[in-house]
Amino acid sequence: MPPFADCGLPPLDGLVFGGHDTNTCPLPKRAEALAAGGVLPHGLPAALRAELAAADAAIRPGGPQRGDTRTDEELITAFAADMTAFTREHGLARTVVVNVASTEPAPAPGADRLPPSSLYAAAALRAGCPYVNFTPSTGLHHPRLARAAAASGLPWAGRDGKTGQTLLRSVLAPMFLQRALEVRAWSGSNVLGGGDGAALADPAAAAAKNAGKARALTDTLGSAPEGETHIDDVPAMGDWKTAWDHVAFDGFLGTRMFLQTIWQGCDSALAAPLVLDLARLTAAAHAAGTTGPVPGLGFYFKDPDEGPPGLTEQWHALLALAERLRGDA
Repeated sequence: MPPFADCGLPPLDGLVFGGHDTNTCPLPKRAEALAAGGVLPHGLPAALRAELAAADAAIRPGGPQRGDTRTDEELITAFAADMTAFTREHGLARTVVVNVASTEPAPAPGADRLPPSSLYAAAALRAGCPYVNFTPSTGLHHPRLARAAAASGLPWAGRDGKTGQTLLRSVLAPMFLQRALEVRAWSGSNVLGGGDGAALADPAAAAAKNAGKARALTDTLGSAPEGETHIDDVPAMGDWKTAWDHVAFDGFLGTRMFLQTIWQGCDSALAAPLVLDLARLTAAAHAAGTTGPVPGLGFYFKDPDEGPPGLTEQWHALLALAERLRGDA
């Protein structure tokens, strides 16, 4: 978009893709499945087969896998070595690590081991890579990583990409607040398939996901309204999801009113452009010498590391980031 021109963002054709993945299906086959499901245009996977194969060749087995006996330190060292090798082998100016893994349960209090997302976050710090957490998983938020993050001199952003139901909530909640319409209850339900649906069938993973959704409302309204959000796995839906919200609110003289919404969207198509934006913006922030949570990137997250909760205010903060990057470009 015009406000982001001349901001020093890496061009799309300058990006190189790789990473770690627990899914062993080759990327070209996964792209074909997405096209068959109506997510990608027909014929696109065939046109990009060489590019997909090149990215697939740069993917290493994700971990830790079941039965892996390596310590946290050994895993972090191995992951960081892969990141460093990826940067060197492709002659890259920098590598941005983006966590797009399935949601993991919150770590148990006093747990001895770091969760997988925190292992990768620690590896990114060690490899000198800016880090983006597009999931509600712990990542850099683990207390054992606070000192290393502060001393790293790196920018980071997170957490939990705001793509559907919470995106709509971040628009609607300020409306109720600004019109003094008291929200009595806000309930929601989600049905989705794909990898996210399977991962969120785990109650602990779903609880971690819903915590971010709840915080988005609490941060805007000032208190948590009654109601819960439910997530159900429906494998037949594939990459598509449907979200219903039911809002009960009071108007003038306590008049009781209701709002109901339906959001139907494709999870991959909603998330992919945000991941590309975040990788490019975080890379530009790194080049400009930004450290810590990148101001302005809360626009992309349910539970942002910094900034206001409302989407309009977040948008203006993102535009301010663009101006700062333009001045440094």
